[in-house]
Amino acid sequence: MKHLDDKVAAVTGAGSGIGRALALHLADQGCRLALSDVSADGLAETERLLAGRARAVTTAVVDVADEAAVGAWADAVVDDHGRANLVVNNAGVALSGTVAALSTDDYRWIMGINFWGVVHGTKAFLPHLEASGEGHVVNISSVFGLTAQPLMSGYNASKYAVRGFTESLRQDLELTRSCVSATCVHPGGIKTNIARSARVDRSVAGVTGRPAEAATKDFEKSFITTPARAAEVIVEGVRKNRRRVLIGPDARVLDAIARLAPTGYQRLVTGAVRSRSGR
Repeated sequence: MKHLDDKVAAVTGAGSGIGRALALHLADQGCRLALSDVSADGLAETERLLAGRARAVTTAVVDVADEAAVGAWADAVVDDHGRANLVVNNAGVALSGTVAALSTDDYRWIMGINFWGVVHGTKAFLPHLEASGEGHVVNISSVFGLTAQPLMSGYNASKYAVRGFTESLRQDLELTRSCVSATCVHPGGIKTNIARSARVDRSVAGVTGRPAEAATKDFEKSFITTPARAAEVIVEGVRKNRRRVLIGPDARVLDAIARLAPTGYQRLVTGAVRSRSGR
């Protein structure tokens, strides 16, 4: 899909962050937009920013963890716009805590949104993308889908799952000679509110020796790439039909470290956390 002009693009998590930046950038490429988010207020603000900028915009409040809701939204997108050419499964949340402290409900919560939300979006839109004659699936993983981090087991699990699912999807599409392709995106630290809206268990303070709020602020200092830049890189990845897209210098560095020291990097990361906590 080298040209996006007049294509219909569906984006989840469009009420803020990368999703909002993608909506704005895709509008500038001439796309018709179908946007969803769990936040009605966030969607309304994105729609306001798109006024006079997009050819057409529809919005829907959708919880991506709800398979039926995602399926109904996908059908509504085609009813409203006549087709669907691109879906970006971007909606995501964060969770932090030790494995011992987190509950199985915590894991179900994050997997329901970060992983199952991607599966729901892919499955719901894939037949419509096929019917369009030219389609693309973009699934947002993370640099934490390339390297594991302490205190982030739920987030890591969900983002590794997105990576495996999307890489297998791409191969399926090639084997069946589909007109649809797929790209897995691994952002590094992006200046969004995901850290501030994360669920943080008290075990984080116990391990790091710092209150959760202070740890979050420290973590946010590593967010060096803007959502607007992330959107540009993602769209370029679609145009070039890339299998994997890394966003930000931190993502490229961590990817290289994981390749060079696939197990050794874990000691480096743990050591860095200990050093910051003074332990």
